[in-house]
Amino acid sequence: MTKVVSLKSHAAAARRRPAIDHGGGARLFGDSASVIAQLRPQRPLYILRTDKLTRTAQAFAAAFPGETMYAVKTNPHETAIRTLYKAGITSFDVASMDEVRLVRKYAPKAKMYFMHPVKAPEAIAESYHNYGIRHFVLDSLDELYKIIRETGLASDLHLYVRLALPKNHNAAIDFSAKFGATPAEAARLLRKCRSVAERLGLCFHVGTQTTEPSVYTRAVAHTASVIADSGVKIDMLDVGGGFPVPYPGEDAPSIQTCIATLQEALAAHGLSHLPLLAEPGRALVAESGTLVTRVELRKDKTLYINDGTYGGLFDAGPLLGTRYPVTAHRLSDKNGGKFKKPLADFRFVGPTCDGLDRMEGPFALPGDIKLGDYIEIGNMGAYSQGMRTNFNGFGAADLVVVTDT
Repeated sequence: MTKVVSLKSHAAAARRRPAIDHGGGARLFGDSASVIAQLRPQRPLYILRTDKLTRTAQAFAAAFPGETMYAVKTNPHETAIRTLYKAGITSFDVASMDEVRLVRKYAPKAKMYFMHPVKAPEAIAESYHNYGIRHFVLDSLDELYKIIRETGLASDLHLYVRLALPKNHNAAIDFSAKFGATPAEAARLLRKCRSVAERLGLCFHVGTQTTEPSVYTRAVAHTASVIADSGVKIDMLDVGGGFPVPYPGEDAPSIQTCIATLQEALAAHGLSHLPLLAEPGRALVAESGTLVTRVELRKDKTLYINDGTYGGLFDAGPLLGTRYPVTAHRLSDKNGGKFKKPLADFRFVGPTCDGLDRMEGPFALPGDIKLGDYIEIGNMGAYSQGMRTNFNGFGAADLVVVTDT
């Protein structure tokens, strides 16, 4: 539902709705204010900063002492995949055949890891036989049997047992509530997998947007205990994702702090020798993307905008209540496009007719923001595009690519 805006002429673009380039290769040079002034977007508009994405990805890969694989679900847009691949991210965490095909198309020589613990038999067979995938995760004996059967008793499997961790109250979503084997089950699975795996690994995920580094300390302690109980040799350790980025109202540790905490825990438990893998998503792409929305109505401290929880702002809705950084933009008027009043707290409601389409925030914006003004919402490089729906016919959005000037 997201299309790439192609600007053949900046002057012409200011006079009409922009044309759509399905090829995804458009480049627009300039800052957000100039993009908004040139396009005057009538529907939600993503701005992807590819240079920012490149720098962030390369910084993570340089800081992490192992293999970095990008979690495709976070932002499956072709421009994001191409940019990350060009930046040196050559491993990708995929969870479906659509993601497998997407990576093969836009990062043709990349290594793929099928890290969804519950896979369709057809997906296992197709990914193994047609796409050369050898890395599979599992958290149950039935899934192991499924992998063995669909790969034809293959002898070149790289298997990862997913370990569930104790509930993480410092994560936006606790992934162990859905996936992962208990410590006792994980130890048994490691023993079962050892005889059929060319390489055997253990993996965990601390939960998305984890804001307390000590969670990695506890995760490594559980890992060490499971490895000891299994009595088998482990070839690698996948520490998952969950690396945070800054959001208003949250005290997020740096990526370097999280990695240092992880390394200290590995050393303390005698696991520093294990090759490491990580599955960052948000940490790579979030800050490279913004979403421009337009104010369609104001009622006191409530702003009716043209995107919402059924579009690109699911995480800001009632379930998670994520607060995003926001910036107001006003097109030139008799006051020169300037806001006059100090910041005030606002709530958003989206364009659909559903009462759940609301975002409490609060979001700090100029007190004189009004109908026709634009709001640029930050950290939209993660999850926003992939979770859009077309409920009530409000799913369409455009995208422009901005490079540093």
